[in-house]
Amino acid sequence: MTTTPIDLPDGLEITGEIKPEHLSVLTPDALQLIVSLHRAFAGTRQERLAARKDRQARLDAGEELDFLEETKAIREDDSWKVAPPAPGLEDRRVEVTGPTYRKMTINALNSGAKVWLADQEDANTPAWDSVLGGQVNLLDSLNREIDFVSEQGKEYTLRPDEELPTIVVRPRGWHLEEKHMRIDGEIASGSLVDFALYLATAGKVQIEKGRGPYFYLPKMESHLEARLWNDVFIHAQEALGIPRGTIRATCLIETYPAAFEMEEILYELREHSAGLNAGRWDYIFSVIKTHRAKGEDWILPDRAQVTMTVPFMRAYTELLVRTCHKRGAHAIGGMSAFIPSKDEAANTKAFDQVEKDKSREANDGFDGSWVAHPGMVEACRAEFTKVLGDSPNQIDKTREDVAVTAADLLSVKDTPGEITEAGLRANISVGIQYVGAWLSGNGAAAINGLMEDAATAEISRSQVWQWLHFGVTLADTGEAVTKELVDRLIDEEVDSLPGGAAQWGTSKDLFARMATAEEYHDFLTIPAYELLD
Repeated sequence: MTTTPIDLPDGLEITGEIKPEHLSVLTPDALQLIVSLHRAFAGTRQERLAARKDRQARLDAGEELDFLEETKAIREDDSWKVAPPAPGLEDRRVEVTGPTYRKMTINALNSGAKVWLADQEDANTPAWDSVLGGQVNLLDSLNREIDFVSEQGKEYTLRPDEELPTIVVRPRGWHLEEKHMRIDGEIASGSLVDFALYLATAGKVQIEKGRGPYFYLPKMESHLEARLWNDVFIHAQEALGIPRGTIRATCLIETYPAAFEMEEILYELREHSAGLNAGRWDYIFSVIKTHRAKGEDWILPDRAQVTMTVPFMRAYTELLVRTCHKRGAHAIGGMSAFIPSKDEAANTKAFDQVEKDKSREANDGFDGSWVAHPGMVEACRAEFTKVLGDSPNQIDKTREDVAVTAADLLSVKDTPGEITEAGLRANISVGIQYVGAWLSGNGAAAINGLMEDAATAEISRSQVWQWLHFGVTLADTGEAVTKELVDRLIDEEVDSLPGGAAQWGTSKDLFARMATAEEYHDFLTIPAYELLD
């Protein structure tokens, strides 16, 4: 391995290869900011991660989630609001999501969406070259110096003279590390590395262009984790001489505990807030994970049957819109995973599903929503424009008719549906295929007409674990879910995939280990990360 020479701040060690093209983002300011943030906040980050484990232990012992008594005054105080929408974030009626791979960066920026969620988390494999390469692609795109030529010779360039979507970067969650960087001997936080590299390079270009460094914050479980991010923002702005409040962040409400702290999360980030997002797939994953030790009232049916209209999901989205608009914040809907198909019948179904999904969200009061493919941008835009017209958003639709209780959020047992062998097989097949794609460097994989990312793979392995752990009976076969059954179906599903066990062996082994372990593992991507590089 050859590495381009680079001066590093005292205390920083980089073990990954540094290529010449990486130097545009591994700047002195960026590297010094990483070190400064680590020294200021690594301890608090570890405290917040420990608090997650403490809460999970209490839930396992019988405690239940509820709105916090100690923050009741914040929820009942009607006087506070978040900051007004930042430049480029006034109108968010359609946001396209995707990883920062070079070709997909160009496609996203050419999509016509209002916002591009540049994903360094669930849709990205955090191999070292991908982490740095994504930052290079973001900087190059803002400088309009980006192009790509495929192996087939197809050229990709930005459309000239067209306004680009506003870029909003999703860094890795607090639980993830960047193993190729150590500060004072300690492994760096993936969150802080992704944040600092963007802010100190492309973020500065965004400010020069009249917008700003904007972020989507994933996987938070409490308002104290939001407070940590706010402290990071203040520290970083001061370090780089950026006016306080320039950074804006949309928080994904994609963990079960966070649904009970929506107002508090907005409050902690109010000077930097850009609203909340209904991260639906991770939310379903978190429902399973949070109540993994509990019985049949918490066992969800086949993944395909857990729609946005089931009671506990409906309560979650209604509360999100009500909370955001009460505080003057954007409410952004969840990702539709459907993608265009060359099969006419499948394509018609996909567009019909997207249109129904976005129509429901727009009429519920959301200000915009996500699609997973540029081909779905216009379908989403059309449904929101029917409701919004020329208005940039509908924050004034305060939804005072909504009154969601803790019991409503916890009404998982009211979810209709069945657990079937077909659903079990689908979880196994999708999970193994996604892990295989992730390990090969593709964090956003098209599988069976859907754009799968880490969240849907987490649902897949978590449902298998849950059904196995409680020995549920399959509705279509009458067979109990046992380890022997799961092992047999894993073998059968792998044998049915192109390449069989020879191609899918590593992903099969990892999925099987996570899905059939005696103890539940919090994140699939943590052991998967150990296999990278």
